[in-house]
Amino acid sequence: MNSFQDSSVALANILATLPGLIGLIQSRGWLPGIALLLVGALVIVALFARRESLILDSAAVNIEGRNIDSLNIANLRRRVNRSLVIQEAHHIAEIAGEDLKVEWKYSGYCRAERETAIEFSIDAESNIPFDSLDCFAYDLQRDPGRQHKIRPILIGSDGISKKVAVPFLEPLTAQQPFRVLLKCLLPGCMKPGKEYYTSTLSFAQNRVWRCTVRLRFFGERPAWVRVYESAPGGARFLKDLRPSREDQELTEYVDIAEPVEGQSARIYTFWRSGSEHNVPSDR
Repeated sequence: MNSFQDSSVALANILATLPGLIGLIQSRGWLPGIALLLVGALVIVALFARRESLILDSAAVNIEGRNIDSLNIANLRRRVNRSLVIQEAHHIAEIAGEDLKVEWKYSGYCRAERETAIEFSIDAESNIPFDSLDCFAYDLQRDPGRQHKIRPILIGSDGISKKVAVPFLEPLTAQQPFRVLLKCLLPGCMKPGKEYYTSTLSFAQNRVWRCTVRLRFFGERPAWVRVYESAPGGARFLKDLRPSREDQELTEYVDIAEPVEGQSARIYTFWRSGSEHNVPSDR
């Protein structure tokens, strides 16, 4: 976001020098037309940079003093699915050391005449090239035994927020049900101290009737886990989560929303201590 602000400042400086430049040009009778074209082009570029800066500012989510960069980029590149209706969504995030393993399962039906794929957003603070990801899916409706792995297809550019499409084994038709499972391992994207995980939905429907998010921590139990909801102009604190399961190897937190908006995002922040970190007490 700073790049847009820097561009705006640079353009403002250029525009400030225009009066002197125009005066010099007007002293030569053969250049007025070029001067007008130059001024018009610079004004258009300045307005465009300002517009992009405003879009970025409106999309930015900041929680506890930290920009949620992967979600901010995902919001700017959001693609809303209008052909599928989601009835239930189940997300699992397993965190072991610095590694994150995610599992997303969606079930619902098709409301378009034909659909060949479902899209997902894979978001993490670190940019792990898509070709290096251990990422695969199953069409559970047609392959309940999980015999046929499906490799997702990258849509657009690679980065910390990736849009991928998972093709169905056969195209869906109107009112046909579906169940899809996507699994992905993101190594090295979770650091000691304050971290976060995002759970997003991007479907053109008012409500998803049930969405379950399970956070599973292997090894060290986090000092706290908090839930925020992305909202216009920022984020809204919802609640603190308490462990639903705890033993020597695993601590699990469960968040259930019934219903949840079809276009929404929940952010789960947590703190895990490291040798150089102390647990903060403030929110």
